[in-house]
Amino acid sequence: MDATKIPTNVGPIGIFDSGYGGLTILEQVRKGLPRYDYLYLGDNARAPYGTRSFEIVYEFTKQAVFHLFDEGCSLVILACNTASAKALRSIQQKDLPRLAPDKRVLGVIRPTVESLSELSRTGHIGILATPGTIQSGSYELEIKKMYPEFVVYGQSCPMWVPLVENNEAQGRGADYFVKKYIDELLSQSDEIDTIVLGCTHYPLLLDKIRAYLPPSISVVLQGPLVTDRLDDYLKRHPEIERRCSKGGGCRYLTTESPRKFSEAATLFLNEPVEAEHIVLG
Repeated sequence: MDATKIPTNVGPIGIFDSGYGGLTILEQVRKGLPRYDYLYLGDNARAPYGTRSFEIVYEFTKQAVFHLFDEGCSLVILACNTASAKALRSIQQKDLPRLAPDKRVLGVIRPTVESLSELSRTGHIGILATPGTIQSGSYELEIKKMYPEFVVYGQSCPMWVPLVENNEAQGRGADYFVKKYIDELLSQSDEIDTIVLGCTHYPLLLDKIRAYLPPSISVVLQGPLVTDRLDDYLKRHPEIERRCSKGGGCRYLTTESPRKFSEAATLFLNEPVEAEHIVLG
């Protein structure tokens, strides 16, 4: 490559989540694309985002994204369904053109929706997500945009994130709330054949979720889908790919106690994690 074309502003790929759930996305992305450097930011001090207003989620997400830009990221993935639902479009359309035209921010909803035509036979899709994501209607809007004939059923699961964040995902008490929300979703239609786990925390409940679902229903996990779409995006946008550093490393930032984050993240990822504390806002 001509030396004049080598970008000087090279940095990691940013991964943002309101808490720990985005670590399930990070884990899959690192497995699929191990050559890149990554910088994970968890806004744990202000989590969860699921019940917050559009305005607050947008403001918090914007602060996190621009912090990652300041850390050298040219590309940021919102590994948070609530942030993708409530903030992504505003950041892409309003903030990037004006404040960071050379940066890119991607979400997790669109890559998930794109996979549905390959998975569903009936076109009846269930969404299990936080109240904020369900309230936003983002999944239904994206699905209807791509597949107008599909029918979408949403079910909010307000207790699932607290169960995961309090390390109760495998506890006996989790079964009640897993079964409760699945039953409420399935009661909306007996034609549902595909269910999207619309929150990055939910893979940690996957065994229990599958236990209360008929085997005929497919469960959509976001991590592998986001990885495939990110790989495709980088191939299609070499000008961004060249600005992603390739050392195979990963740093972790949190707005909460770094010790608390490190302990929880180590459980999520099954490897030692050392986090750094930052302040947003």
